[in-house]
Amino acid sequence: MKNFNELSKMAYNNKADYYNETIDGKFTLKFKRLLCENIVVKDHSKILDIACGNGTLLKMLSQENTFNGYGIDISDKMIKNASKICSEMVFKVAGCEKIPFEAGFFDVITVCAAYHHFPDTKAFAKELSRVIKNHGFIYIADIYLPTPLRVIINPFVPLSKEGDVKFYSPQEIMNNLQVHGFRQIRIIKKGYIQMICMQKYM
Repeated sequence: MKNFNELSKMAYNNKADYYNETIDGKFTLKFKRLLCENIVVKDHSKILDIACGNGTLLKMLSQENTFNGYGIDISDKMIKNASKICSEMVFKVAGCEKIPFEAGFFDVITVCAAYHHFPDTKAFAKELSRVIKNHGFIYIADIYLPTPLRVIINPFVPLSKEGDVKFYSPQEIMNNLQVHGFRQIRIIKKGYIQMICMQKYM
């Protein structure tokens, strides 16, 4: 059986050229809008979007902000399209466990509707802590399900053909990052969307 990253790569390569018109693309647009409404962007800051897809979130952010944009995604076709949409930004093919940038490089890091795809969230948290600056901010927007629904659904999530792994509560996400020196700044729950903002203090 293929691993989660391979499944995700195959699934998103297959819909990369028309992603914004897919059910997934339309569904995740609400996550992107919530992030854009809440992310604080300082001029010329360095922003990394992990699992950036075709670069839509960074493009949306750039319409009202001036910053240096970067993105990584395991789908090479998504990265190819992101480079076209945001030609002034830097994009690389990579997973969340090994981010190909130097330590303390980013001011802001975003994860939009992708955290439930990460096969090793502990490795992600450790790598996140490495590449973000002290006092840098992480914004994670992901699917929110109440505890009873998560208990019922999570055992079946790994059976997905698109590399889904598990749905998490806000507290589970925060607990994972707190180990690496992140502190809670804000939590927003809006229907089926949750957004967690944390800041690094170590």
